[in-house]
Amino acid sequence: MHLSESQRQVAVYWLPGLMAGGVAWLVFITLGHTPPVRASGLALVIVGMTMTLRRSGAALAIIGGLALAFSPAFWTQTGSARDVSLPLALVALAATGVITLLVMRVSRRGVLALIIGFAVFALLYWSQLAGIGSLRITTLSSAWLLYLLVDALYRTNPRPDDPPADALPARHTIGMLILMAVGVVNAPLFILLAPAVALGLALTRVRLPLGYWLLLALIVGVGVYGVSAQYLRSTWWVYPAAVAQEQGLHVPFLMADGWHEASRWIMLVQLVAGQFTLLGFGLGVMGLARLSRWYPPLGTATMVAYAMYVLFGLVYFGNDSPVLLLPLLMIQILWMTYAVFALGEWLQRSVNPPNRLLRWLAPALYLWLPLLMLARITTAL
Repeated sequence: MHLSESQRQVAVYWLPGLMAGGVAWLVFITLGHTPPVRASGLALVIVGMTMTLRRSGAALAIIGGLALAFSPAFWTQTGSARDVSLPLALVALAATGVITLLVMRVSRRGVLALIIGFAVFALLYWSQLAGIGSLRITTLSSAWLLYLLVDALYRTNPRPDDPPADALPARHTIGMLILMAVGVVNAPLFILLAPAVALGLALTRVRLPLGYWLLLALIVGVGVYGVSAQYLRSTWWVYPAAVAQEQGLHVPFLMADGWHEASRWIMLVQLVAGQFTLLGFGLGVMGLARLSRWYPPLGTATMVAYAMYVLFGLVYFGNDSPVLLLPLLMIQILWMTYAVFALGEWLQRSVNPPNRLLRWLAPALYLWLPLLMLARITTAL
């Protein structure tokens, strides 16, 4: 099959995501003993995470995507002998595929068609397969919303040595609105990403109609109501967090003064370090610093999203914190990967004349992270 130059560029651009997703899918099935349908959904999250990192280079993007796949919090979603009904899943996938192809043919916008297809699949998934509240839908929505947000800010806020700013395609703005709606309907906690989305859209300087902002506000309102109904109980809201910590309480509700407790901050640092080691935590700090200097809008938007999940992690006392904080871990990987990318750029320019081979030293060093995580998994089997 002959591909045009533009088609070849698109294929090369998406290849790292497909490679990382394919490797993750195989590991989920072989080591994680995950049913194929569930493994496919999890692999799509890894594709989204990898494409979010794509601007840092193909190698680093694949490594970062696999770091998410093998992280302890993400790995908890693997396994289980139970899966959704295969015939119903195939029907849902077939219907989704038909609608996606129709939208792609009419609009000529592949990413938008995929997002609309995902929304259709979510509706079918809720109504026929598993019901609202699926963690996999939340994780998938988070990964692809992060991809659209990061790509939008890269496109519209380039550095002087980058290609000129592009007009933001409609697929980004429409896609973010659709993913916000799907995410909030599935799990109200998804509104924690809303401030970063609103700020990111403002920083792109794209003109959006009033109706767009009203719809986004409606989605946020629905999410706020859902969070208050699900996570707020008057008894626990005013319960002293210090006492809860001393008693080792784990309840799926919020305690207002949790952010005052130093032990809660230590717990969050330990959570991130437990996923990616203390070195990974340090790389995240370095990556945020470099990103905020080189791409201030992107650094600011991701920092806002991270801060929202940090605040939630401080006041939420449920046992499932690591899983609910997966979007925070995705942003951590974004920062870590950018830190390694910056290190590679510095190494390449540290010698005269510049040596491109030195640029590969950083990915080679970064590879230890997913390999270490995979070793943990195989050791625990």
